[in-house]
Amino acid sequence: MRVPNSLLARTVVLIGALLIASLAVWLTLFTLAEQAPRARQIATRAAAVVNLTRAALLAAQPDRRQALLQELSQREGIRVVPMAPEEALLPPPERGMQRRIWQELQAQLGDDTLLIADPTDDEALWISFALGPDDYWLVLPRAPHRDGLPWQWIGWALLTLLLAIAGGWAVVARINRPLRDAAAVAARVGRGDFAAHLDEHGPDELATLARAFNRMSCDLGAQEADRALLLAGLSHDLRTPLARLRLAVEMQVVEAAEREAMIHDLNDMESLMRQFTEFARSEAEAASPVDLDALCTELALHFALRGLPVAVHGSAGIATLPARGLRRCLSNLLENAYRHGCPPVSLELVRSADTLCFTVVDHGAGLADAELDAAKRPFWRGNAARTGAKGTGLGLAIVEHYARAAGGSLELSNRNPGLAASLSLPLANPAGPAPPLPRP
Repeated sequence: MRVPNSLLARTVVLIGALLIASLAVWLTLFTLAEQAPRARQIATRAAAVVNLTRAALLAAQPDRRQALLQELSQREGIRVVPMAPEEALLPPPERGMQRRIWQELQAQLGDDTLLIADPTDDEALWISFALGPDDYWLVLPRAPHRDGLPWQWIGWALLTLLLAIAGGWAVVARINRPLRDAAAVAARVGRGDFAAHLDEHGPDELATLARAFNRMSCDLGAQEADRALLLAGLSHDLRTPLARLRLAVEMQVVEAAEREAMIHDLNDMESLMRQFTEFARSEAEAASPVDLDALCTELALHFALRGLPVAVHGSAGIATLPARGLRRCLSNLLENAYRHGCPPVSLELVRSADTLCFTVVDHGAGLADAELDAAKRPFWRGNAARTGAKGTGLGLAIVEHYARAAGGSLELSNRNPGLAASLSLPLANPAGPAPPLPRP
């Protein structure tokens, strides 16, 4: 059984433990405080019985004493037993209620009074008294002086404990509600939804936290908008000069090799600008039903026409996803596998009850374990990537941005040989795999 690990459960358990400990301490203190008057009451009653029994026996005729003892035994449960000489040497009670009763009896009956509990009869208290030259035991039943288990007290204590725990649960649940809301809003902000805000009403501490969080969210949104505007503006402003350069190169450069090299550099610059624009794009794309098998087959065919074969394994059916962003992410992963890895390259599709997983695997040198997370950062290229190939360093960052916005994740892991890039996305309708669309 899984133990609840939430703040609510921990606080309620702590409150319950503190209440139980408090009740235990109070019960102990009450018991200790109650022992002295209770022992005095029992000793007073026992001393009165001893004195009355001794007086009755002394006043009775010798031939009537036996009948008197039988009547006391039948009506009151009191017995009188002669004391053997060796019983006078029995040790007195050492601690607890019996010692308190013995001390009170000695104060009322004399210092030579003994008190023992019959080990064979747990319901009897044995009190010594002298009748003439002989010593006797007066055996009293302890039931009239012994309180049973205080079920009423225990019931009230349990009711108090349950009410306290219920009250603590209600209080902590009310405190935890803003924390749960803050966690949900923080997750939305982490996915790029900077319009999400917390309610700034409530206790001063929570209201202050909400205002600080909302200010932080607004600042992050403003920074993200400035970054997107900067990158988009830069890409837009460079497009026209690049077009003029391309036209000048094609018209004025006579040598074919030099012309092709310059055009190749211009193509790289255009690719860089296109990735800048994709990375800076912040508008949300509407989700629509996508035939994932057809999409992956189309991508594999596109790469095959470029002389870059891709093997597709598995099936994922139909899912509701932002199709254009998914196509761009899978294309970036395949491009990254061929640019920095080695063939063969494969695309694996796995669909579970509520998750889609696309894994691109190459057979290159892989990455050091310390670089797996760093490779997803924008403009990170390592020492010389994995093979010294050129690139913008934005391919994996775009995939990571798309995965976070969709509530998924991008994970890099080494295989033997090669590197695996797994894009996991949650399903909008996790009812199970849908059948593929009919194909002509």
